[in-house]
Amino acid sequence: IYTRFATAPSVIIYDFACQLAPYCLIREAEYFAHTRFLIDELHAQGHSKCGQACFASNAMRYDDRVRSANTSAAECGNQGMHRIRKSVSYMRYNHAVRYTKVYLDVWNRMVIRRISHISQ
Repeated sequence: IYTRFATAPSVIIYDFACQLAPYCLIREAEYFAHTRFLIDELHAQGHSKCGQACFASNAMRYDDRVRSANTSAAECGNQGMHRIRKSVSYMRYNHAVRYTKVYLDVWNRMVIRRISHISQ
């Protein structure tokens, strides 16, 4: 995140956000000073020792940005990556990287098309 964005996002929703927050704040406290770290809905059940403030489901009650976010978007991507996992395991590194990039490019184009058809 730090190497990709000039300013930190205001909200990060991640399956292990309870550990990501201290990690980020120790390394780049000023950069992440105004970022909220939330655990996605799918993984929240296994975080019994985490405070309620860490759960995206609680933040949805009062924050429209979190309410409108798909907290399981990464899981959708993981499902797509699972489809090519076996093929990629037999490839050399350079070929596997190219293959995965092309797969993700096609996947993203399909998502963009689907979204554009819905919005029309």
